[in-house]
Amino acid sequence: MENINREDFEEVVVNIGRVTKVVKGGRRFRFTALVVVGDRNGTIGYGYGKAKEVPDAIKKAVDDAFKNLVKIKGIKGTTIAHDIEHKYNASRIVLRPASEGTGAIAGGAARPVIELSGIKDIIAKSIGSNNPNNLVRCTIEALARIKG
Repeated sequence: MENINREDFEEVVVNIGRVTKVVKGGRRFRFTALVVVGDRNGTIGYGYGKAKEVPDAIKKAVDDAFKNLVKIKGIKGTTIAHDIEHKYNASRIVLRPASEGTGAIAGGAARPVIELSGIKDIIAKSIGSNNPNNLVRCTIEALARIKG
């Protein structure tokens, strides 16, 4: 995306994972971070970073998220234009528009994606795997497929 101002975006750390590599001298720990960035105005992105320390992993994930920004065109007022169901790997998400005042009814890793995209009234149901990586990606792809 052209001319983005990073100050306009909020970032949410969805998941921090600790991975271990067993070597001759013991265990080596590294950290992974899954981050979602959004401007609450229809632009959203996610990123994944790995490093020896948590803050470094988060920084890498944020940088990656700004490389993967998507503009959502199907936002009508405070909700989405129509129902949509999307599947990514073993994660499936069902998104339904909701009347004003309902709020964002979503769980797990789908919630920060929906909130940071600027959608205030929506009903979301995740089915199958609730792996945060797959669920974030599934939700972003579903929102991007909505036709305005």
